[in-house]
Amino acid sequence: MKRFKCKFFSVILSVMILCVSVLPLYGCGEDEDDAIVLRVSNWEEYIDEGEWDEEEAIELDNGTVICPENSMIDDFEAWFEETYGKKVRVEYSTFGTNEELYNQMLMGDVYDLACPSEYMIQKMIAEDMLEPYTKDFYNASDDNNYYAKGVSPYIKNVFDNLSIDGKKLSDYAAGYMWGTLGIVYNPEVITEEEASHWNLLLDEKYSKRVTIKDSVRDAYFAGNSIFNEALITSSAFLNASDYKSKLDATINATDSDTVNSVEDILSRIKDNVYSFETDSGKADMVSGKVVANQQWSGDAVYTLDQAEEEGVELCYSAPKEATNLWFDGWCMLRAGIDGDAEKKLAAEAFVNFMSRPDNAIRNMWYIGYTSVIAGGDDSSMLDYINWTYSMDEETAEEEGVELMEYPIGYFFTGKFEDELDAETSVKYTIVADSAQMNRQLFAQYPTEEVMARSVVMEYFDKDENERINRMWLNVRCFDLYKFLGGK
Repeated sequence: MKRFKCKFFSVILSVMILCVSVLPLYGCGEDEDDAIVLRVSNWEEYIDEGEWDEEEAIELDNGTVICPENSMIDDFEAWFEETYGKKVRVEYSTFGTNEELYNQMLMGDVYDLACPSEYMIQKMIAEDMLEPYTKDFYNASDDNNYYAKGVSPYIKNVFDNLSIDGKKLSDYAAGYMWGTLGIVYNPEVITEEEASHWNLLLDEKYSKRVTIKDSVRDAYFAGNSIFNEALITSSAFLNASDYKSKLDATINATDSDTVNSVEDILSRIKDNVYSFETDSGKADMVSGKVVANQQWSGDAVYTLDQAEEEGVELCYSAPKEATNLWFDGWCMLRAGIDGDAEKKLAAEAFVNFMSRPDNAIRNMWYIGYTSVIAGGDDSSMLDYINWTYSMDEETAEEEGVELMEYPIGYFFTGKFEDELDAETSVKYTIVADSAQMNRQLFAQYPTEEVMARSVVMEYFDKDENERINRMWLNVRCFDLYKFLGGK
C-alpha cells in the first residue's frame, strides 16, 4: 500500500512557532492596501505546506496529478484573485487545543475563520459567537462551491441533525476532518478481543504499559463507556428500536452519580497506565515503550505508518461499547467578520478551496486525517482511496496476503450497504489486504458496524463543566480539590 508521509521537522516547527508568536505564519510580506485580510486560525500541522518532491506525486486514475509546489495558503490567495478578481491576504495562525483557541478569543484575539472541534462549535453556537454561512454557500449549482458539491452525504446528515438552541450545526460549520476515538495496540502483545474494550485501560496485566489521553473529554468518554459497559452491550439495549438515541444519552450523561462513578474509574486507570499524554503516545507506541494507547484515528494512522517504517505492525480498534465520532469544522467568527461582506466572501471561498477534491487529498496526505469531502461527481477521492489501499490479485499472490472486500459506500452515498443496489455497492467497495481490517483503512473509514455505535459528544454547559472539571482535578491532582474542601 502507499503510505501517508508527515513532512514534520522540528527546525521548521520552531520557525513556525516563532512566526506565529510575532507575525502571522502567512501574509508576512508587503502590505497590500487593496487586499481583503482574512485571519484564519487552525490546528497545528493541519494543512499542506507544499514543496512536494516529484517522487511524492499522486497520480489518480481519473488523470488528476497532485504534486504541489506552493503552500495551500499561497495557492488559495492566487486562486481567489483569479476567481473573484480581488486580492486576499491570509493571516494564518495555529492553536494546540480547543480551549486555547477559545481563551485566545476571550483575551481579545480576533479571527475571521477558525477550525474548532464539534463540542467547541456547539459551545460557540450557544454563546452566539458564530456567523452563519450564506445561502449561496450551499448552492451546489455554483461551480466554485466545492463544499456543497462534495461533502460526504453521511457527514452532511450528521451536521444537519445536530442542533443547539434550535440552531442547526450545518448552518454555522463546514466540516474539515473527521474520525473516531479508539485504541492503537501491538497485536504481538495484546489480543484483538482485549483491544476491543475500553477496560483494557484497567487491565493490570498491562500495568504501566498503556496510555490514555490527557484530555478530560476523551478520558471521560472511555471512563463512561467502562461504567456503562454491561448496559450498553446487553442484548436488550443493542436491540432497542431507539438504540442510537439511548446510546447518545448514556455516553453524554453528566449527572452527579455518573460523574462520581467515572471519577472512580479514571482514578483507577491513572494508577494503571504509564501516563496521561497529549502527543507522546505515538512515539511511545513506535518505540515499544507502551503496548496500547488511546488515540484519535488520524494520529492512529500516523502511528501505524511510522511503526511500519520501523518494521513494527500495530493495529487500531474502535471499542465495542462505543466510539466517539469527532469532527473539526470551519466556522466564521462574528467578532471577526463583523458584517463585512468581503471578509465573508473570502472566508467561504477559503472553505470551498479546502474542499476542492484535489486539495482535500493534499491535506489528507499531509496530516494523515480523513477529509469530510467525498467529492460528489468528482471521482478523485474514491480514486485516491483506491490508490492508497487497493491491491490486485497478482500483487496479493506475490506478497502472500489475503484480499478482502471493504465497503465504504455509506461515506459516499449516505446509505448503508443494505440500502444500496449491487452496482453502487461494488463501486464503493475497496479490495485490499485483509490486514487492513484493523489497520489504516479501518482507521480512516470505519465500518458501518462501528458507525452504528459512534457518539458525538455534546458540549458541557456551565453546571456540567464545573462538575466535570472538579472530577478531572480530583483525578489528575490526587484529590486536591477534596483536600482543599471541595465536595
